[in-house]
Amino acid sequence: MRRALLDAWAALMPTECSGCGAPDRALCLTCRAALQADAHEATRDGIAVWCALDYSGAVRRVIGAFKDGGRIDAAAALAVPLRVAVAAALHSVPASAMADLHIVVVPSSRRAWRVRGYHPVELLLRRAGLAPTRALRPVRASVDQVGLDRAARSDNRRGSLTAVRPLVGFHCIIVDDVLTTGATLLEARRAVLAAGGVVAGMAALAERRRLLPSTHRSAKTR
Repeated sequence: MRRALLDAWAALMPTECSGCGAPDRALCLTCRAALQADAHEATRDGIAVWCALDYSGAVRRVIGAFKDGGRIDAAAALAVPLRVAVAAALHSVPASAMADLHIVVVPSSRRAWRVRGYHPVELLLRRAGLAPTRALRPVRASVDQVGLDRAARSDNRRGSLTAVRPLVGFHCIIVDDVLTTGATLLEARRAVLAAGGVVAGMAALAERRRLLPSTHRSAKTR
């Protein structure tokens, strides 16, 4: 029945898959299957980050279209693996911290907000039934990270974020979309800690593995 409804909708409103360009589907069955989450633990500078997808192939194209191509029709499908990554990060949070635990996202720049009209990670979290807390704000502009090596990414992000208020007694999970060198998440973590907060875990939708080898541990082995 669902496929029949999709076929009817495709006839009325023609589109193409944001992962492969196939006609008549916002996300074809093959690309949807590529978004099947397999939570794994990656490390950056000794800090654990739980990720749900490998940022390559169809996954990379779908996320890119969602973030920079205005394809918010993929949000529902992407929200599922992000929720899996957040759940994996929550698994190691002490029970005493769960009662007042916040989900913190890395804030978008004003320019990115103007161009997109939405915050990608916040949108996915809300589609996943999770409520993000805006605890951080940018204090200076950062250049686009694309093409920068690990050291340049770290320099680019260092000192770029600050807390919107003192965070003493504040426990959180920090969530981002794509983990590459980890510079963005580590800067967010630094800003929370500097304000007196506690970072109980970190999660990302996808990891760009090929640029930075790391030790991985599947959630299934825990």
